[in-house]
Amino acid sequence: MTAFIFDCDGVLVDSEPLSVAELGVTLRDAGAAISDQEIFDRMIGRPIAEIVAIVAAETGADATPLLPDYRDRLRARFDAELQPIPGIRDAIRALPPGPRAVASSSTLPRLDHCLRLTGLHDLFAPHIFSATQVARGKPAPDLFLFAAAQLGTPPQDCIVIEDSPAGIRAAKAAGMRVIGFLGGGHARAAHLAARLPALNPDAIIASAAELPETLAAMMTTA
Repeated sequence: MTAFIFDCDGVLVDSEPLSVAELGVTLRDAGAAISDQEIFDRMIGRPIAEIVAIVAAETGADATPLLPDYRDRLRARFDAELQPIPGIRDAIRALPPGPRAVASSSTLPRLDHCLRLTGLHDLFAPHIFSATQVARGKPAPDLFLFAAAQLGTPPQDCIVIEDSPAGIRAAKAAGMRVIGFLGGGHARAAHLAARLPALNPDAIIASAAELPETLAAMMTTA
């Protein structure tokens, strides 16, 4: 049976514009000369600890001491502004039968908060997984392989729904099929429509409404 593995940020919840805005402030407060656009271009889909490490290695500015404040500010913005991706709840309910999971670079507490806040938690629980549970985050395949193992599904029988280049690379490295998703509020700022085709996902969709039919078609041609 085919399993469906969803990224969270930018696929289930429209969090990336909020996250990038607050992360940009934090990195610049730490002394890094980095723009929000550079974060969109290079960092989307990666774990926050990895982003901070990359920026520290490149600029010498370590934002680690500022991360608690970043998380507090971001949580407050989520409480006030976070929304599910338009149409995603109906799309998930219309999926073909099969196990489903969330596999995200976010921490487990943030995942729990975001999914409960947007009413999506019960559509996936208990199969909600974080990059903090594996050795390497996206674009390494570890998280998707971990999710497949928890679902009891071979990687070749999994389809991943991802918005980020790092996530698409991770899914392909795991030997899974992958759908590139352009329905998040950050898709234009991150130039995803131009970037994702070069990664050769199995399909690209512009909205959640396209998901059930796309998945059904992929399953019949597997």
